[in-house]
Amino acid sequence: MIDYDGDTHVYIQIAEVLRHRAAELTAGQPMPSEADIQQEFGVARTTARRAIHMLREEGLIYTVQGEGTFVGAPEDAPRAARKTPLYRQIAHDLRERIKSGQLQPRRPVPAESTIQQQYDVARETVRRAMALLREEGWIYTVPARGSFVSPEDDWPAKR
Repeated sequence: MIDYDGDTHVYIQIAEVLRHRAAELTAGQPMPSEADIQQEFGVARTTARRAIHMLREEGLIYTVQGEGTFVGAPEDAPRAARKTPLYRQIAHDLRERIKSGQLQPRRPVPAESTIQQQYDVARETVRRAMALLREEGWIYTVPARGSFVSPEDDWPAKR
């Protein structure tokens, strides 16, 4: 149980809980994401990051950008390599939703926070996916308004 009002920093208490969980897992198994920690313990992302950072510095866990945090050291882990980076998978899924008509031209694409929660990924992963879709011409961004599905004539397949 986390003591939010006690004399021990909350991130240290969370790191201790995660340390015990990691001890029950084998090398290469996933640990909770920052978003999971935020939600479970009701803390800010920076608090979740500090807890993960502590365990990473101790060598108990490691993080692979765009994939997650795992138990053990990278060289000890029998983790299967992801064939497609997660941001590309998110871009692919959004592209398919555009093609199928679930996301309509000149209408907003889901907000970063929505995609972040749906895929349980960091904001930067979502931003990379959106940047890829922008580069390809599937979406465009209006400052202070958000990102929208491009008109069908601008889609890459129509060029």
